[in-house]
Amino acid sequence: MKRTLALVLALVAALGLCLTGCGGSDTLTLNVYNWGEYISDGSDGSLDTIKSFESWYEAEYGQKVKVNYSTYASNEDMYAKLKSGAVSYDVIIPSDYMIARLKDEDMILPLNFDNIPNYQYIDSQFQGLYYDPDNQFSVPYTYGVVGIIYDANKVDAADVGGWDLMWNDKYAGSILQFNNSRDAFGTAMYKLGIDVNTTDKSQWDLALDELLKQRPLVKAYVMDEIFNALESGEAAIGAYYAGDYFTMAEAQASTVDLQFYYPEVTNYFVDAMCIPSCCANQELAEIFINYMLSEEPAVANAEYIYYATPNSLVYENETYIEDMGQEAMEILYPSLDGFAEKYNQYAYQNLPDEMLSYMNTLWEGLKIN
Repeated sequence: MKRTLALVLALVAALGLCLTGCGGSDTLTLNVYNWGEYISDGSDGSLDTIKSFESWYEAEYGQKVKVNYSTYASNEDMYAKLKSGAVSYDVIIPSDYMIARLKDEDMILPLNFDNIPNYQYIDSQFQGLYYDPDNQFSVPYTYGVVGIIYDANKVDAADVGGWDLMWNDKYAGSILQFNNSRDAFGTAMYKLGIDVNTTDKSQWDLALDELLKQRPLVKAYVMDEIFNALESGEAAIGAYYAGDYFTMAEAQASTVDLQFYYPEVTNYFVDAMCIPSCCANQELAEIFINYMLSEEPAVANAEYIYYATPNSLVYENETYIEDMGQEAMEILYPSLDGFAEKYNQYAYQNLPDEMLSYMNTLWEGLKIN
């Protein structure tokens, strides 16, 4: 018995050595799923947020971590991939209405804010919003307003100011439309004065009719492709997120003069960090979220992606304000007075399953026909 026990202990010890010395690793893995062009990545002298987190974590906790970072083009793409169950992510950054849907379907986890002390820097106007009224499931990352970007070298000044520009047949073949159902229908509904959260199917039919009228004028339905199309001058008009206007303006060709404006009625949105229910290491995910809120990466991310942030460590940072410049600060940070009221009136909210199905059926018909 003693010899048998000794042999077993020796085998266990050998196995342990093999796990640590024969190719095993104690490196942690964190899978992050984010929008494209939505984090400071080290290009153009910026902070590489992912590598910075890996280095910081090892220095702070004495353990290596490897972040697998991948991107998506729309909330709907992200949702479909998560819903399939074929992938596993630890941190995602969806938009408000999608957060509400994920929460309703038990696809995201409540957060332990003991691991996210930097949440204290999130402005109170961005807490308790409809998609997470009890502040349990999300940490705001950015916010903004959708506007229209246009090439002033090709678009007459008299034609700008509202949603009508996206339906102006003078610019047929130069107009870009969102390549996702929620945003595309949103442009038509804001134009028509329809509540974007209506459950009246006849109102969605009217929006479809408007999109059908627009379709012959549309050069392409795009998401991230809008950057190259507008920067190069291949297209002249497109609705997109305010922050991305500055990215495009910096990269525009010499023959292009990109300008931006907000239609009077448009989409207000918040994107926030969440932890999906498939998460393999929630504590590590929460530590990553907390790191993203700390001053250096938060400022670097805000400067790189040109989106407004509800993080006071950023918008009160004098270097950030100076680096961004007056025009950017005025566009990105309109007065917060009444923000919640406008947000609650115009932001996308989670639609009932029946309406989501109806919207997607209309969208598929539009794209196929």
